[in-house]
Amino acid sequence: MVASIAKLHVVGTPIGNLGDFSPRAQQTLASVGLIACEDTRRTGLLLSKHGIANPGMIVMNEHTEQRAAERVVATLIHGDSVAVVTDAGMPVISDPGAVAVAAAVDAGFEVVVVPGPTAVSAALAVAGFGSGRYVFEGFLPRKGRERQIRLDELADERRIIVLYEAPHRVERTLADLATATDAARHCVVARELTKMHESVWRGTLGQASLANADPRGEYVIVIDQGVPAPEVTDDQLVAAVVQSLAEGMSKKDAAANVARLHGVGRNRVYELANRI
Repeated sequence: MVASIAKLHVVGTPIGNLGDFSPRAQQTLASVGLIACEDTRRTGLLLSKHGIANPGMIVMNEHTEQRAAERVVATLIHGDSVAVVTDAGMPVISDPGAVAVAAAVDAGFEVVVVPGPTAVSAALAVAGFGSGRYVFEGFLPRKGRERQIRLDELADERRIIVLYEAPHRVERTLADLATATDAARHCVVARELTKMHESVWRGTLGQASLANADPRGEYVIVIDQGVPAPEVTDDQLVAAVVQSLAEGMSKKDAAANVARLHGVGRNRVYELANRI
């Protein structure tokens, strides 16, 4: 263990509106000896707008996180506290920070959180789907088998689902979600939360892919709880696959169609289809 008063501060920053930058967060950034951030220009602008002197910054993004964590620990050992921030929101939540936190803990230093806004909680609040359980999926894989596996997992997910998506992929993701889960499931698509051009769209997944084609901004998708589907047997699924095959579908397409109609995982149906 390292005997030191130096601490690692995990600091939340505004997701859009600079008025959401808490006094405690400002005081913390003004007191540390180093700030680890995603973009020094963006964090520098935040410091400047709030009259905070720059103590020195290092870049900590997906490419430099390990190296930056080593610098963080070295600074802590030297006796200076460090703050970890991201461009917007809370570090670690679909953003860098986890490696630095783990490294500081392993070195025996205290880690302190300075809470701030997150798009997850903001979108859940504005959605108004209730206080039930939810699952945060972050960003879906962009393509390939990993994306399909995640979509298949969501087919059976009955809790509220929260996802992030980039503007140029949101339309495709909404269409994929409508196919994988249930097109009639209610959802909220929040764009540019807390910013000047904030917008919140409400409807069903089936409607959403056609209504959200704006290529600008950052998106959060919130899907309401699903209605528990009646348990379907393997015999019922096989019968449905046979019917789809009789209609001229390939086994792959038949499995996907049956899985969507019955709200079950595609892999389960595909394994059954291969036995026919």
